[in-house]
Amino acid sequence: MSDVRHVLVLPDRDAAEEVAEALGERFGVREEPRLVRDALAGEDDAEDAQWLVVLRDEARRLDPGELDEFVAAWDGWREEP
Repeated sequence: MSDVRHVLVLPDRDAAEEVAEALGERFGVREEPRLVRDALAGEDDAEDAQWLVVLRDEARRLDPGELDEFVAAWDGWREEP
């Protein structure tokens, strides 16, 4: 199996934590997604950080379009590989 990952970009930590929790409820994701703080280039202020939710999908069972719609509810988006 290949290493397929989805990266969801969220505006803040609270949104990222909510998305990580809701992924299990909505999509049955069993593996804990990884949360990563992504500071914008050249910015030291924590207010300017985005948060990433990274989840593996080796079985390719998550539909990218559904993930796009899902994460948009938190003002986020899914990064294309």
